[in-house]
Amino acid sequence: QVQLVESGGGLVQAGGSLRLSCAASGRTFNNYAVGWFRQAPGKERHFVATITSSDLYIYYADSVLGRFTISRDNAKNTVYLQMNSLKPEDTAVYYCAAGVVVYTRDLQSWGKYDYWGQGTQVTVSS
Repeated sequence: QVQLVESGGGLVQAGGSLRLSCAASGRTFNNYAVGWFRQAPGKERHFVATITSSDLYIYYADSVLGRFTISRDNAKNTVYLQMNSLKPEDTAVYYCAAGVVVYTRDLQSWGKYDYWGQGTQVTVSS
């Protein structure tokens, strides 16, 4: 079992920055892919970014490419999402997820991740 806890969300003005953290406890998640997903009210959950073990693969959604950066510190069992140039449309609950995702084509599919955090709210005001 892996327990994930997100932190770092909050209210920020458009153009601002936030850094989300996803801290894992339980089994080490060095061998897991860790992804960030977000869900706005009344909308489906969408892929944001993912990073595999050893940083072998990193992918971003087109909507955040160039503005968000995902990174991991395995020594701290933590994955980060640095979010810059935030826009009102980035407003959502952000979830981190971990899993042993075998195929790279599945890394952007939330259903392929086994463990989820409780989410952290990010609100970007215009």
